[in-house]
Amino acid sequence: MNIDQLKEKMDQAHYIYDDTLATVLSVALQLGRPLLVEGAAGVGKTEIAKVMAAALDRDLLRLQCYEGLDESKALYEWNYQKQLLAIQVNMGQKESDELTRSLFSDEYLLERPLLQSIRSDNPVVLLIDEIDKADEEFEAFLLELLSDMQVSIPEIGTIRAKSLPFVVLTSNRARPLSEALRRRCAYLYIQYPDLEKELAILRAKLPHVDDRLCVQVAQAVQMLRSSEAILKKPSIAETLDWAAALDALGIRDLTPDALLKTAGFVLKNSEDLAVLEQMQQSQEPEQEQHCGHCHPHGGLYD
Repeated sequence: MNIDQLKEKMDQAHYIYDDTLATVLSVALQLGRPLLVEGAAGVGKTEIAKVMAAALDRDLLRLQCYEGLDESKALYEWNYQKQLLAIQVNMGQKESDELTRSLFSDEYLLERPLLQSIRSDNPVVLLIDEIDKADEEFEAFLLELLSDMQVSIPEIGTIRAKSLPFVVLTSNRARPLSEALRRRCAYLYIQYPDLEKELAILRAKLPHVDDRLCVQVAQAVQMLRSSEAILKKPSIAETLDWAAALDALGIRDLTPDALLKTAGFVLKNSEDLAVLEQMQQSQEPEQEQHCGHCHPHGGLYD
């Protein structure tokens, strides 16, 4: 798939992209390179894997990383209960060596996302989400897969890929990743969208929402993100949720009252909600001077 075909597919999925992103995705796909995507939480890193799965018409396999993640959850695990049952049934009927070999076969192997991705008959998109939350030991374990598209299982040996997955790793930069991992990947850094791009996302994802409201929501979110007092910056998903909530209520104008009623869709902790209330109160005297009623013209609501 060349870059023009990829862009057409992303357009069909209503995914807003720039030329840099499209180029990196296209080249990584053509070269068969894993892609490491970094950026703040909520900028759309995971969405890239979803869009690529749709664009390539492939299944999406997702491995959510966390502290303590190990091979049994990421790569494979033996079905111990089934093995014990087989031992009880076949004890005395098979030689011990034959029985042992049979216990460590595909029949008793439970595939996890990493193994599924390379044993699939058809290529898939493999999302390794938030790799920075996993331990460094697990990161090192991934290197064989990322470089050679193969994994090693002690009881079986080396398993090479039947088909090459398109691998997307995401990181919120909670900890530094190793240079060894970075060398094996193409790299993409995503920032929060500017006003123009955020508005384009709203229009693409929520075409039924009043355009004036979309503009007001995009401007308000930009201002919230720019405030150092806001601890958790609103993500793109929260921008969409907020606009959808306002539309569901039949609201066509982001007034202070509408903001207070729906703030929980865009800010997700009590501290940030308190900051928003303070910001609103500080604007009220200026708003009264300009228009003398509760419909604001500026600040968060312009």
